[in-house]
This record gives sequence, C-alpha cells and structure tokens, in this order.
Amino acid sequence: MEYVLKTINLSKKYKNNLVVDGVNINIKQGEIYGIIGENGAGKTTTFRMIAGLTSPSNGSIELFGKNRENELEKLRKRIGVLVEKPALYINMTVCQNLQASRLQKGIPGEESVEKVLELLKIHDIRNKKVKDLSLGMKQRLGIALALLKDPEFLILDEPINALDPIGIAEVREALKRLNRERNTTILISSHILRELYEIATSYGILHKGKLLEELTLKQLNEKCRRSLNIKVDNLNKALTVLERKLNISNFKVLPDGTIRIYEYVDKPGVVSTEIFKEGIVIEQIMPSGDNLEDYFKSLIGGTY
Repeated sequence: MEYVLKTINLSKKYKNNLVVDGVNINIKQGEIYGIIGENGAGKTTTFRMIAGLTSPSNGSIELFGKNRENELEKLRKRIGVLVEKPALYINMTVCQNLQASRLQKGIPGEESVEKVLELLKIHDIRNKKVKDLSLGMKQRLGIALALLKDPEFLILDEPINALDPIGIAEVREALKRLNRERNTTILISSHILRELYEIATSYGILHKGKLLEELTLKQLNEKCRRSLNIKVDNLNKALTVLERKLNISNFKVLPDGTIRIYEYVDKPGVVSTEIFKEGIVIEQIMPSGDNLEDYFKSLIGGTY
C-alpha cells in the first residue's frame, strides 16, 4: 500500500528549545491518522512542517513517495490544510469567503463551493457575514476552505475546537464519509480523545516532541480490551477451575500472579462462585479495560 506521508527523523528547534524531536510518522493511503498529545507536545509544529508552513531544522518529509523539495512543493497542491485559526475575511459572507478562496486556488466552476456547504451542513448560513458567526461556525468554515479543492490528503489541527456536540458529530460524520467515499487520507489532532477514537483508524502518540508509539485501531483495542482481573491464594488450583469448570482458555497470568481473563467479563459472579466452591480464597476480582484517554495517560506517565 502506498504511503501518503512519511517523516524521517523530523525535528524543529526554536533557539534552544527542541519542539519536535526525531519524529517518524507513517501514514498509509486511506487511513485516518489521529495524533494524540498534550499542549506543547509538538503537534501543531509537526503539522506546519508537513504542510510546508515552516521548515524542519533536521530530518525530511516524504509525500506520495517523493521527498525532493521541488517535488514536495507541487505535491502539496494535493493537500487540504487547516492548522490553527482559519484565515477569514470577517466582513464577507460565508459564500464570499469560499468563492474568494476558490479563485485564489484556481479551482474552476462553482460546484466545489456548493459541495462543501452541503458536506459540512453550513448552507443555511451561506449569506451570513463571518463577523456574525459563532466560533464553532467559523471553525466549520475553516474546514470547508480546506476541503474546497477536494484534497487527497487532509491535515486538520484541532478541527472540532469550539464546536458544540451536534457540530462535533456532524463534522465527524462528514470526515468519515470523505474517507469512505473518496478514500481521502486524513491526519487529525484533537484534545477530545474519545472523538479521535470514534474516527481514527490509526494513531501516533506525541509527548514532549517525541513520537512514543504508532498503533492501529485494532492494536489499540487489543491493548485496551476489557478483562476480568483475579488474584487468589492458590494460582494453579484457580487455573484448573477456569479451564475445567468454566472452559475458559482465553486468559493470561501477569507477573504479579494476577489472572486476566477475557471471557465472563460481565459475569464476575459466575467466575467467583466456581472458584469459591473449590475452597480458593479470592483476594481481588475486578473488571479492567482502558479507553484511549486512559491508555494515553498510562503511556506518558501522568495526567492529561
């Protein structure tokens, strides 16, 4: 499968501050790649380098399999970008802003404007001046501007910032539809990790400028999947009960002696009853399972 983006040891230094430190991102065609990271992790700087808005201090960028600077300049025409606040003409209407951007980018015909108005459900505010829009509506207009040229690769930095729950859901569905119907590859960041979990198919975790891990949604679910954790006074006897009495084969024993089973997660009473019948003392029995936010916290070793 073709890689839409690869960064090789990508770094950015401002004076003595290394903001992005040797980042290697790999995004395949058709993926929705979610970047996770706290404020100051280097997300926006990384996006700006990929989009050509700032130059790397070290490392390189490969787009659509090409990495020469003159090639990257041409290939960036196939990218739609929303990084930080969108540049808007506040005394012009939504439609006028889109038309101005269309002409500036040399996009023929007016169909592109109508398409993005419909896609992001902002056709009802087409004649409103930008200065009269809410922050959330301005954000949706910014996304619309990034989508005007029907990009193959879409880069969105905090696109659902300031949106209300309905707006978040509509933008989420629009991006999923873009990905599904047009095979648009998307690189997206958000502070709302549960939303990233709803949309992304793979993830990169940034912390203090370093990429700690890349993983697919399947790998994330495997690491975060729900289980029943049991500690007993007689490990071997308990394992025999699980295997022979409950026919459980999907389990593992952790180094501290905790038994982690992936069956009967919602029926801890059944498990504890069978173990108790054999005279085994249960020291602890509790369900376990992380969400994306929990996993991120555990990886960076702190709060988010």
